[in-house]
Amino acid sequence: MAAGGGSVGNLETQVHGGNLDEASRTYGIPRDQWLDLSTGINPVAYPVTGVEAHHWQRLPEAGDLEDLISAARACYGAPDSAALVPAPGTQSLIQLLPRLRTESRVAVAGPTYTEHAHCWRLAGHSVEEFDHGSDWPADADVTIVVQPNNPDGATYPPAELRARAREAAARGGHLVVDEAFADVVPEFSVAGETGAEGLVVLRSFGKFFGLAGLRLGFALTDGPTGDQIRQSLGPWSVAGPALEIGRRALSDVTWINETRRRLAADAGRLDSIMEKAGLDRLGGTPLYGLYRAAGGDIHVHLAQQGIWTRAFPGRPGVIRLGLPGDNQAFQRLADALA
Repeated sequence: MAAGGGSVGNLETQVHGGNLDEASRTYGIPRDQWLDLSTGINPVAYPVTGVEAHHWQRLPEAGDLEDLISAARACYGAPDSAALVPAPGTQSLIQLLPRLRTESRVAVAGPTYTEHAHCWRLAGHSVEEFDHGSDWPADADVTIVVQPNNPDGATYPPAELRARAREAAARGGHLVVDEAFADVVPEFSVAGETGAEGLVVLRSFGKFFGLAGLRLGFALTDGPTGDQIRQSLGPWSVAGPALEIGRRALSDVTWINETRRRLAADAGRLDSIMEKAGLDRLGGTPLYGLYRAAGGDIHVHLAQQGIWTRAFPGRPGVIRLGLPGDNQAFQRLADALA
């Protein structure tokens, strides 16, 4: 990085999902009794078996890293000209990118995942947030969009993002596209455009493959920016088991296609349950839905019954739900809403 659906209102997403320790303390329900729907992580994870001992016992080999990169390049449709850099989760890349530029003007399309604005501010940059659908700030050195957006699933046409990346490159800037949830809507990805100056795409492994604890993500960008990221991460930034499991999963085309179909069906089932309970759908993706209840704090109502959702401070009627993992979980949610 060269130096140089319906209206959702102001949704704050700084409170992250998956924090079951907090839920247990607040509501007095043991952790193992919760149905956790607070994340957008696939509840039916990629099956992991038979990881050879040497992946745990040795430092990662260069060949293992290259095998993972090849699998990711094919899965994401990135051209050979793109630099593809694995990292220990996309959160590490979100924190790293602001340190690769001198003080810059940064614009973040939102409301969205607040770690983007937070990390750029923390690194001393001037950050402006603008609404999805409104005019883009014309003087930004770096513009950040989440595609599809978290939490409402909003998207930009890929052609617009390609044009914005070219504009950013012409003034020595970058467009950063966080595609954390793009595996379920690959038609909205711009990973195939990476390699040209001005575009940085972030891809998350753990959400779609249901292995968030593996801590694996990727930056796809031009060569010089990729070199900066790689050098800043240092050697052995991704653990050996993550290299092997990631390679297997990203190469498993059958599992990927079947999972996309299952997630789409389960998302429709979730929408039906929420609609029957009287909640309005504000948006989402096949991995999560954003809903609004007519009255009352729906997050608290479900939490009192051991179902943990993503809440938004100041908007007690709005929640984001990930997918239940099986029929029993779907029924438990329907019963709690009834």
